[in-house]
Amino acid sequence: MTTDRLSELTAAGVAVWLDDLSRVRLSSGGLDQLRREKHVAGVTTNPTIFAKALSDADEYNWQLRDLAARGVEVEEAVRMLTTYDVRWACDVMRPSYDASHGVDGRVSIEVDPRLAHETERTVAEAKALWWLVDRPNLFIKIPATEAGLPAITATLAEGISVNVTLIFGLDRYSQVMEAFLAGLEQAKANGHDLSKIGSVASFFVSRVDSEVDKRLEKIGSDEAKALRGKAAIANAQLAYERYGQVFSSDRWQALADAGAHPQRPLWASTSTKNPDYRDVIYVEELIAPGTVNTMPEPVVHAYADHGETRGDTITGSYDAARTVFTDLESVGVDMSDVIATLEREGVEKFEASWLELLDGVTKSLAEAAKGAGSPNRAAKGNAQAAARAGGNA
Repeated sequence: MTTDRLSELTAAGVAVWLDDLSRVRLSSGGLDQLRREKHVAGVTTNPTIFAKALSDADEYNWQLRDLAARGVEVEEAVRMLTTYDVRWACDVMRPSYDASHGVDGRVSIEVDPRLAHETERTVAEAKALWWLVDRPNLFIKIPATEAGLPAITATLAEGISVNVTLIFGLDRYSQVMEAFLAGLEQAKANGHDLSKIGSVASFFVSRVDSEVDKRLEKIGSDEAKALRGKAAIANAQLAYERYGQVFSSDRWQALADAGAHPQRPLWASTSTKNPDYRDVIYVEELIAPGTVNTMPEPVVHAYADHGETRGDTITGSYDAARTVFTDLESVGVDMSDVIATLEREGVEKFEASWLELLDGVTKSLAEAAKGAGSPNRAAKGNAQAAARAGGNA
């Protein structure tokens, strides 16, 4: 008998989410197939994913032509295109949402990353996106910057579910959990049903190894090189320790008694950047109850093929993880600087992808305004739109 490795991973308490979305994936039924056959129970997106999706596919042509005919500005066009896909994905994932009583089946869309350092505008955009998509299984992604923290609290207080993204360091993660608790307390005071509000904290993994390994290579000693590939997993393991402390507190219990779901740690950036490392290492070494692992599709298939679920690989690892941090410091790696660098670069990379997305849509709108795209493609797109409208009626 073949082993259903992803089923084993799910049974170990790890929710398998897909880190990708495109209209091709939606129109082909590929996302629904992953939900049904590969235990995919959620979807995450980001500006980089959308920039690639919109540059690759003809499925957007009919909508671009309509947007061009209306003369909409490019930023509105981007929101119309991306929220259409996310709304569709929410409908595809709705069975997982219903079966898990609102815990899984979630689909994330990110606020404009250029607002990462502006609290009030971030909250305003979060509310606008929540209204535009209009699905209960939506997550609004807000970056864990200094300005993002109060935006997280304020957005949750409005009864809006939040995926906190771009978390790299332990202290910032603690601040994110504090923002979550404060947001739910305010939501409760505002009369919202806490059982309807969801949240995850996206803790980035492989990027930590990429930055630390680069510094270890530069140091060049045998002791330094022996620490390659250890920082990211240790960092995530210690994050899970903090998660356990916060969500076993009396403060959390009061919210749980009111129907709240915990803010699960979500392991993001889980594709292996170094080909010398096992391709599923950031899944196998981060298995613990109540977690989410969001994977690009190649990682989903790789785990299904040869992933090993060895039970909880996090709990009990905390002392060893602290030793890794001590050893890194001893060879000259400043982890506080690593984390600061990764946060800054993370925001910058998403800003760059957003600008790429805007540029691509600007060009596509100009082409659409000139009548680019074949009638057959237009008919196909209009047929898809009609089918979607009928399915959502």
